[in-house]
Amino acid sequence: MAAVVCAVAVLFLGACGTQVAGQGEGRSPSPAATEPIPWTTAQPSAVTGVRLSGDRRTLLLDTQVPSGAHACVRELKAVLTDPMTDLVRVQVTFTSPSGDRASGCTKESTATVRVRLPEPLGDRDVIVDNYTRFTAEGAKPPALRLCGELGCTPPTTGCTAASYEQALKAVDAPAHTYRDSERCDGKWLVLDFSWRTGPACGGSTDPACSSRLGDRWFFRAKKSGWEPIARTSAGGCRDVQRKEPAFPTSLCVSLAPLSSSLAPSYPPPSAS
Repeated sequence: MAAVVCAVAVLFLGACGTQVAGQGEGRSPSPAATEPIPWTTAQPSAVTGVRLSGDRRTLLLDTQVPSGAHACVRELKAVLTDPMTDLVRVQVTFTSPSGDRASGCTKESTATVRVRLPEPLGDRDVIVDNYTRFTAEGAKPPALRLCGELGCTPPTTGCTAASYEQALKAVDAPAHTYRDSERCDGKWLVLDFSWRTGPACGGSTDPACSSRLGDRWFFRAKKSGWEPIARTSAGGCRDVQRKEPAFPTSLCVSLAPLSSSLAPSYPPPSAS
């Protein structure tokens, strides 16, 4: 009888010894916990530079790609996406496990990739991944020049529609902003603009459909474009001339305050 009890005890203890911590009641680990992290196709977060080799037909592109303690990038390549015309369109791709932070690929580093053109670049611009544009115009060879939001040749500062668009970008105006009025003498600028805030109602007369907010900014001309000086919803010259006494009175003296519907004020709640 004693021998039987001992045998049962050994079996019981042996069974207890097979349970792994964290599995709970001896369940098998989740299949997802043992699957390898997949490598997926991705594009660089940025292309920071393009250079032209001595043969004038090989582009070297500096890209920002994932990095970490282990391998994070494979198959980095650049290819032409269209036949060369007046532009050269290039796409850069690689494979990486960085889509899963468990891969450790949570940092970035610079990697250079090259693409050989079927003929010399000439005076063509290069567009990488559909939105980053480089040009040889005004650049210091062998590098190409990175173009900005206003293109490769930004408009000259002045009293023109293109120049006013640059001023709106300088103050980070909301998307779909439209200009209400401009006062400009080539060296100084006052710009009133507004943007819709209501729903798109397809011509409805509901007041909510035409609701909008607005702003007023003052600028001075610089080589780089219009430089913001001051912002106000008040009329007249007081606010801008406090910051820039040289701002011409002729451009601001007759300015009316912005409508309270465009620039509403929100007083702090009362103590009660």
